[in-house]
Amino acid sequence: MDLVRLLSTIPLPTVILALASLAFLYFLLTTSSTTKHGVPPPPPQASGSWPIIGHLHLLGGPRPPHTVLGQMAEKHGPIFTIRMGIHPALVVSNWETAKECLTTHDRIFADRPATVAMDILGYNRSMFGFSPYGSYWRETRKMATLEVLSSHRLDLLKHVRESEVRTATKELYGHWQRAAERNGSVSVEMGSWFGEITMNVILRMVVGKSVGYLTGGADSAKLSKLLKDFFELTGRFVVADGLPFLRWLDVGGYEKAMRKTAAEMDVVIGGWLREHKEKRDSGGAAEKEKDFMDVILNVVGDGQEIDGRDSDTINKSTALSVVLAASDTTMVTMTWLLALLVNHPDVLRRAQIELDNIIGKERRVQESDIHSLHYLKAIVKETLRLYPAGPISLPHQSTEDCTVAGHHVPKGTRLIVNIYKIQRDPRVWPDPDEFRPDRFLTTHKDVDVRGQDFELIPFSSGRRMCPGVNFALQIMHLTLATLLHGFDFSRPSNEPVDMTESVGLTNPRATPLNIVLSPRLSSYLYE
Repeated sequence: MDLVRLLSTIPLPTVILALASLAFLYFLLTTSSTTKHGVPPPPPQASGSWPIIGHLHLLGGPRPPHTVLGQMAEKHGPIFTIRMGIHPALVVSNWETAKECLTTHDRIFADRPATVAMDILGYNRSMFGFSPYGSYWRETRKMATLEVLSSHRLDLLKHVRESEVRTATKELYGHWQRAAERNGSVSVEMGSWFGEITMNVILRMVVGKSVGYLTGGADSAKLSKLLKDFFELTGRFVVADGLPFLRWLDVGGYEKAMRKTAAEMDVVIGGWLREHKEKRDSGGAAEKEKDFMDVILNVVGDGQEIDGRDSDTINKSTALSVVLAASDTTMVTMTWLLALLVNHPDVLRRAQIELDNIIGKERRVQESDIHSLHYLKAIVKETLRLYPAGPISLPHQSTEDCTVAGHHVPKGTRLIVNIYKIQRDPRVWPDPDEFRPDRFLTTHKDVDVRGQDFELIPFSSGRRMCPGVNFALQIMHLTLATLLHGFDFSRPSNEPVDMTESVGLTNPRATPLNIVLSPRLSSYLYE
């Protein structure tokens, strides 16, 4: 208490300056060590570092971090280091080194660094995508992979995906009808449409409810805003993440906002969990009707714990992990895909010809049709190559010293894989910046996105890769096939659609995607 009173009498700028000086001293001490005899040299450190904050000033915008890191790679090579405040980070920008890190050293780099967001919003790092490497992560990851996101479980919920896609398509057709009666031309902001359909599919599969479901007095608009705030704050890099000793200042007020959002989200998802428990206690749902929260309840029952976390925490955090991982990333990818198609009408037309040949114009698309739509799947792959939803990997953290590409990497180093840079490598991809889906039917037809071909890793690879790959591909393939089968699209002007990227946890567009559309099927197929 005496220390607190003493500090309260010192002007805040003086406190900050003193703390900054201590951090600078720490910085000098941790970066001045010489290479020991017999130890490989460290990777080169990128230029542009500032005292205390390191390279953080370069990664906060306006340019997206993956482009900044890509330019650093042009100067320093495919492996170099940066400093994120007091934390060293290894940046990898070619597929060979990425493969080494995520295979040979996969266990060493399987940890995740702690962040303020995951402490507060992630139930004290209980969301398995962000939890530290250990017994809890292994158990929850296994549960998600084998029980929640298994092929069997996804097949059982196929009717949910098809139902939600039909409903969204019907609403889109209805919007066209109403607008066409007024002016004959209909322009739709497709990013919002993709966001709504994605969220409805995912929430129905995870907790059995769409965004429009009313719960605890919260209407759909409030729930949508709460989810948006949750996603935005989850990806927020706060000052304390790079300079932990400044956490008490809560620079920007983000920690306060996180606590408020976390409390509100816990009320909502806690209500969903209570309803699922009541349903279970009254006999439960049929196997085909079980959502992911039902499944988790069966696996982790009341009173069970995993590594000190109770069953309710495990259930809520796992459900949120799936929603967070699948929603924004899927919406972002589909928005980029449609933007690419309207800028390349020849590719759009060819995709529609394939759909007409396989499905015809007398019935709706079904999920069973997807395996025959080879060109559409090639379009999805090419979009994931050019605009991966996660252009840089979520940070890994080394648990021991290791040697990467002939360089010494000490314990505690963060690993950032620049997926965007890897997937535009001209050594692998001729005309790497061009949208050419045909490459996945010819020269790269055997390259897949499931983490085994390191030239194309939009879902990452290794122990920490996204376990929802099949989940994401099913939603994207079905939604896009239905959309392209049902509507024609064009640009609202003669100018190409703007393809500027923005800054975020994912890789969003900088501008809304307004597209002119018109139906191409008989009206009864939209009912």
